[in-house]
Amino acid sequence: MRTTTKIEELDIYVWEGKADIVDRVARCMASFDVEVIRADDIAISPERTALRPSLAIISVSVIDSGALILRDWQAAHGIPVVWVGAAPREHDPATYPSEYSHILPLDFTCAELRGMVMKLVLQMRAHSAKTHESDAMIANSECMQALLHEVDTFADCDTSVLVHGETGVGKERIAQLLHEKHSRYGQGPFVAVNCGAIPDGLFESLFFGHSKGSFTGAVVAHKGYFEQADGGTLFLDEIGDLPLYQQVKLLRVLEDSAVTRIGSATPVKLDFRLVAATNKLLPQLVKDGTFRADLYYRLAVIELKIPSLEERGAVDKIAIFKAFIAQIVGTERLAALPDLPYWLADAVADTYFPGNVRELRNLAERIGVTVRQIGAWDAARLQRLLALARTSQPVPAESVAEVLVDRSKWDMAERNRVLAALDANGWRRQDTALYLGISRKVLWEKMRKYQIFDEEPETRESE
Repeated sequence: MRTTTKIEELDIYVWEGKADIVDRVARCMASFDVEVIRADDIAISPERTALRPSLAIISVSVIDSGALILRDWQAAHGIPVVWVGAAPREHDPATYPSEYSHILPLDFTCAELRGMVMKLVLQMRAHSAKTHESDAMIANSECMQALLHEVDTFADCDTSVLVHGETGVGKERIAQLLHEKHSRYGQGPFVAVNCGAIPDGLFESLFFGHSKGSFTGAVVAHKGYFEQADGGTLFLDEIGDLPLYQQVKLLRVLEDSAVTRIGSATPVKLDFRLVAATNKLLPQLVKDGTFRADLYYRLAVIELKIPSLEERGAVDKIAIFKAFIAQIVGTERLAALPDLPYWLADAVADTYFPGNVRELRNLAERIGVTVRQIGAWDAARLQRLLALARTSQPVPAESVAEVLVDRSKWDMAERNRVLAALDANGWRRQDTALYLGISRKVLWEKMRKYQIFDEEPETRESE
């Protein structure tokens, strides 16, 4: 049986240089839900490529012009590149460096183009599925378990949901859970939009879409975010960043459940669920006159609050860190190493992450890459990475106040007792906790309270 890949919701940026390939690409892909965009004279928005599956088709004549260096271009845009050139298709390293792995001849056929696009679409889907699978929600703390219970309770409702939380806590992941657990909308698309990254002047085109020929460069019709989310979920992140004039237009669509593309007079009926998220206090913005009250009430039918990483505590910090390390190092390499050292887990638990899970992941990536490359928990190297992470963070006000408290006000007798127990047991946490008759978690809390820090982590690496 022959199987086919359905291509939909894809942007193809064409940088043709001296070649005439934009119109050919548009004709070849006309039967698919693909937008072909001439990229020679525009700046491609990384925010847009992050929201929609995208790839680039670039003529090798661009290299001759000196206008493009592939590594820099891909680092900025993060999308696959198909090169088109008149040279023979053999991968001659003198003509095509090794990184130019996707090549089409200048006289490519529609079948060749579609085959290449399908191949790249499958690769992007596989990568997306792998990333999604590894991004499981860890919820060992009581506050996160309570949040997931709320998600389960309201996931199958059709009403709008407003998600609150600090930067980096995982608001989009909660929105995805609400989408996946919905019996009807969960079968449709999940469209995520960062409202703080909408370029000026493109709100209507991006959200409402446009008809073919409605303005210069509109070579094909384009569905806006509202239509893309039809039958599924539209996630609007950083909703508090929308200016007032855009809020009005958003409210009209939500009230009418219909949208009219630019250049068209025919409204399109829509059926989607809206999930919005913000790290701002919308009631205060309403009071200040920068957010519409009617839109706030329309969004906040159900409100969910995601706790910060500090509120989730050490149990979730360490579990999330271990999951990231396993993902970065790889399960096979990690199995060949000793268990995560106690001192490293404790250091992570004791570190303040103002960027929450996102910042914790950044630290785990730096540590994970180091461990993967050298094949060991190198205490000296990892301590330097931890110190760098801590010095680059703003210190919370409560921590400053705690440090300034006169040591005489603490319970010095208890502090000295803990210190003596640690010294007697070689600063091994588990042995010290057993010696004191308390749990290891309680010991860690006492050490944190009394400002007791490890001084020689490398000597305890073998625990």
